[in-house]
Amino acid sequence: MLASLPMPLSQRTSFCDAEGERVARTWRRIGTSVWRLLCLSVVFAVGLLCQPVQGAELRLSQEQSRYELWPVLTMLPDTQEVWTAEELAIQAADFHAMPEVEGTLGSREGAVWLRTTLKYNGPETTRWILHLDYAPLQVFEVFVLWRGEIVGRSTMGSLQPAAARLFKSRAHALPIDLLPGESVEVLMRVKTTGAMVLPLSIVSPSALLEDALAEQGLQGALAGLALGLLFYSLLQWLALRDVIFLNYAVFTFGSLCFSLQFFGLGAQYLWGDQSWILLHASGLSGLTAIVGALLFASQALNPSGAPSQTTRVMQAAAALAAACAAAFAADLISMRAVAILVSLLAFSPALLGLPRAIAVTKRGDAVGITMLAAWLAYLVGNVAMFGLLFGKFSAQFWTMHAFQLGSTVTMLLFMRVLSLRVLAHRVAAVDAERERDQMRSLAHTDPLTGLANRRGLHLAMTAALAGVNQAHMVAVYMIDLDGFKLVNDEFGHDVGDALLVAVARRLEGQVRRNDVVARLGGDEFVVMVRESGRIDKAHARGVQLLEAFHAPVQAAGRQIQVGMTIGYAVAPHDGNDGGDLLRRADEALYEGKLAGKFCVRRLPPRPDAASRHV
Repeated sequence: MLASLPMPLSQRTSFCDAEGERVARTWRRIGTSVWRLLCLSVVFAVGLLCQPVQGAELRLSQEQSRYELWPVLTMLPDTQEVWTAEELAIQAADFHAMPEVEGTLGSREGAVWLRTTLKYNGPETTRWILHLDYAPLQVFEVFVLWRGEIVGRSTMGSLQPAAARLFKSRAHALPIDLLPGESVEVLMRVKTTGAMVLPLSIVSPSALLEDALAEQGLQGALAGLALGLLFYSLLQWLALRDVIFLNYAVFTFGSLCFSLQFFGLGAQYLWGDQSWILLHASGLSGLTAIVGALLFASQALNPSGAPSQTTRVMQAAAALAAACAAAFAADLISMRAVAILVSLLAFSPALLGLPRAIAVTKRGDAVGITMLAAWLAYLVGNVAMFGLLFGKFSAQFWTMHAFQLGSTVTMLLFMRVLSLRVLAHRVAAVDAERERDQMRSLAHTDPLTGLANRRGLHLAMTAALAGVNQAHMVAVYMIDLDGFKLVNDEFGHDVGDALLVAVARRLEGQVRRNDVVARLGGDEFVVMVRESGRIDKAHARGVQLLEAFHAPVQAAGRQIQVGMTIGYAVAPHDGNDGGDLLRRADEALYEGKLAGKFCVRRLPPRPDAASRHV
């Protein structure tokens, strides 16, 4: 019953404090236990990660024709190259897990061993192909182990002679026959002076053929496009002598050679087993592309050719890249050093030319925006490629082809810049031709009337007299206005000039299109016409010219009556020399003036001319 009585307040408070203390101690013990368990778990996990692992077994079947090997590979770095396949056949525990970035180990010293296990679950013995789709890898040795013993070995790689390769392909492939239900281990040793890009797979022969045809088709299309652009730029350089086309050719050639080496087409079709080229092609072609890109950009953004700070810096960077290429060709620097140099210099064209390209774009010049787009494609391609080569990006279609695709887009955009350059040449040529025609027109044309001047008349007479004969004559009419001085004195020189222009237009209206009307100066005009037939037709033409001025001439808003006197000579009857014809026509004009003006006169034929033309 006591238990049913309520507890005093002071006792209740003491009881609660004691109970809270017990709960707190309990939770502290739990927290300490959980912390210890967490620390032990972390230590255990770290220990597992640091322990050597066995590669997973890859089970093959007839239902699938392609398997990626990276997830089932283990690796053993061999920096000092001390291991042999026989030793590693019984020491699988020394192999560790592959990096998370698939298909590439980046740039490494020495060699690397890879290991995996294959098991085929099919009904009968089947051939599979071990495929390494990275042609520049220099040494790729494969050892097949069955029940702990090496039962097969093969040496592949870009340095292996083509005659010794089992497959005459651009990359590296090895056939492996698998028995039903049996497991085999595959031990691989890779070594190269460049990047260890390892897109390894196990495929059926039909899948290998399918992949090879697709890749060859893609490479053929891109290489053909690059060759076409290369030859076009060289032809334009020979035709225009503009060095920007040569710089474009250098860039295109470097990019093309790099792709041919990277994908194995160069060794497959061009330089074959030339070891020097195989060891140097990637570095030299990359540096060549950089030299071309720098020089091209320096000129594309500075078409005037005037020296600028940006141009000088770009040219200095191009000289540095060319010097590095020469040093690498002489084996003064290593491939690893060249890879670092290329990765640094590859972005120099865009970085150095960016301010200038932005300034050109703001002016509305299409060259600027085209260069910016080209550099964007070039940067994306180079970032992806260097990420692959340095082990940052996994090896798959887009990273493997990023540089080639980016370079192709860049080449096409650079070609757009060249087309703008050709257009500029064409516009400059048209302007020069127009200016030349204007200068020629000024030199051969009377500025007031637009008629031929003395020089223009001389050229026309020389051409006309070259084909003169008895059947095809040339008549030259010397014309002088009657009373022109009175018009000037009465109305002023402005009205006089307007009268001269009106007379010129009326004379042009009396002749044919291929005849010539000229003004020698003052109020003296010359008309040269081609006549055929009898000489009296020349006199009739002179009378026609004279009668055309019976009516007044409209000049400066006035009706002005003006007459003229005409003296003429006819070739070949009066001679075949233009100067002689003009002098005879002028003498005839003078006689007409003395005879009363407003008449047509011709001097009598010379005795020697008459005897020649009887």
